[in-house]
Amino acid sequence: MTLLVENLTCGYGDLTVVRNLSFEARAGEVLALLGRNGAGKTTTLKAVSGLVRAGSGRVVVDGRDVSTQAPYRRVTHGLAFVQEGKRIFRSRTVEENLVLGLFAVRGRRRVLAGRLAEAYARFPVLEQKRHLPAGSLSGGQQQMLSIAQALTRRPSVLLLDEPSAGLAPAIVGEVYEVIAGLRDDGLTVVLVEQAVGWAASVADRIAVLETGHKVYEGEPVGPEAEAAVARIELGGDARLGAAG
Repeated sequence: MTLLVENLTCGYGDLTVVRNLSFEARAGEVLALLGRNGAGKTTTLKAVSGLVRAGSGRVVVDGRDVSTQAPYRRVTHGLAFVQEGKRIFRSRTVEENLVLGLFAVRGRRRVLAGRLAEAYARFPVLEQKRHLPAGSLSGGQQQMLSIAQALTRRPSVLLLDEPSAGLAPAIVGEVYEVIAGLRDDGLTVVLVEQAVGWAASVADRIAVLETGHKVYEGEPVGPEAEAAVARIELGGDARLGAAG
């Protein structure tokens, strides 16, 4: 077990968005959190990462309770969070963005070359454009840079919020190939998506949220999973196998 969330309740001020939510993401699997807008998916990721303070509940990473720790401490214990919107430093070069991902790493100078080599091996297009401003990259390449920056810390759990947002379908496919590769390499990924088909194409399990409550957790196939997705009325093609 790599990530365990137990009885998480959180929100913003007096507004409770997520209530008593529990789920687990096991080592080397993709768990997709699905639900319509306002279901509490992004708020859940922010609470797990420490960006939103939880009113109650526990977050356990690799057996360590990080519930009361600040976001930067959670990073040191294996959590990485790629937020929606490709939050990169657009005026900085691709390589500078990757180096910034190593900020405050012990022995930073010693590990820098190796971590950059790992990033470029996984994302060859970033090596080709290492000296260009990050803002000059395509939307899909910027998303890959965001993921690569998070991976420089060698996390055990990667939180991804809407990686398909704003991308053309062909580019979404490339991003999801990356996600599948991360899973195959043994990384645990918790994925928030509106694009149900794409999420299900890589998910080992799904958790469906409705107004801050979990209504289903399990395999992304079968009548119960289909009923849970239909219940939240995601819109578009909600068939779990319909990627793209």
